[in-house]
Order: sequence, then C-alpha cells, then structure tokens
Amino acid sequence: MIRLGLGLAALVAILDQSSKWLILTQVMSPPRVVEITGFFNLVLVGNRGISFGLLSNDSPWAQPVLAVLAFGISIVLLIWLRRAETRFLGAAIGLVLGGAIGNAVDRLVHGAVVDFLDFHAMGYHWPAFNVADSAICVGVFLILLDGLFAGKSKTR
Repeated sequence: MIRLGLGLAALVAILDQSSKWLILTQVMSPPRVVEITGFFNLVLVGNRGISFGLLSNDSPWAQPVLAVLAFGISIVLLIWLRRAETRFLGAAIGLVLGGAIGNAVDRLVHGAVVDFLDFHAMGYHWPAFNVADSAICVGVFLILLDGLFAGKSKTR
C-alpha cells in the first residue's frame, strides 16, 4: 500500500503545484476573473486560513505554523498508510497526503494557499479551491466509505 499511496500523493502534489504555477505565471498575470462558463470562473485567491478561509490570520507566524501542522498531519498519514490493509484505503490516504503537502508548500512559498477554481450559481459562490483541496475532499470521502463498509466485509 505504501507505494500506491506515496505514488498517488506525489502525483497529486505535482499536479497541484503545476496547476498553481500555470495559474500564477500564465493565466493570472495580471490577476483577473476569467469566465469559463456561466457557473465556473478562474480567479486568484490567497487563502491565509484553513478550509474555506476559516481562521484567516495576518500574523507572521500563521502560515509557518499551519504549514508545520500540515506536515505533522502528513507524518500521521504516512504511519496510517504503512498500516493500510487495502488498496482502496491506501489510495484514499495518498490523496489526502498529496493534497496536504501541496497546500503546505504554498504556505511556505507564497504565504497563503493559492486557490483558483470558482464555482457559482444564482449569485452564490462556493469558496475558491484548488487541486489539492479537491484531492483532500475526495480522499476523506473515500476514507469515510472505507470506515463505513470495510468492517462489514471483514466480519463476513
């Protein structure tokens, strides 16, 4: 499981950082709103908080502390990955791990997480997000599914 999880984590982190590089250097220079469809835009947001901008803080220590926290969580995920018994769980942990690393790198390099995907409907916008955020959400959902259904298959 370790190779699967680490491979997926590396793929997510590379895709995340590559997409952010492309947005920062090619698409959003200068920053603007790029309308793709009637419900989807590309925007440039520096998220200094945690999920959905919660706990945003302008303290000079906030970003390094959040990055260290993300790397600490990554160590716990690595330990969990080594103990994973199924490919499904290994892949799920790999998604979360790759996303955590991608966002932690942003905090250290850019001083905030670079978000750029903006979905909206009827005047309401979902908070902007990125590839790492997507991988984390999908990975957590898969971990929850594994927790709900894997135990049932083991008891049969």
